[in-house]
Amino acid sequence: MILTLNIPNDLSEDLHAKFDDLGKTAMEALAAEAYEKDVLSLEQVRRLLNLESSWEAKDVLASHKVWPGTTMQDVQSDLATLEKISAPA
Repeated sequence: MILTLNIPNDLSEDLHAKFDDLGKTAMEALAAEAYEKDVLSLEQVRRLLNLESSWEAKDVLASHKVWPGTTMQDVQSDLATLEKISAPA
């Protein structure tokens, strides 16, 4: 599938000044949104962005404030562990 974005020329100049690769930036944003909404898996994000490893995919997602593989249960477990190890002996 080929996706085309029509950006007004004046905005295009501003965007190009800030982002080196607008296509890549747009694809990463789409991948992050799709992952966050459970449309794509981490492996699918990796493939969509043509990345070599899941670690790279996690880095991209994290840069968009999407925290891969973290559930509320994970956070609660980490908090319980932190409280346990930081409690005075």
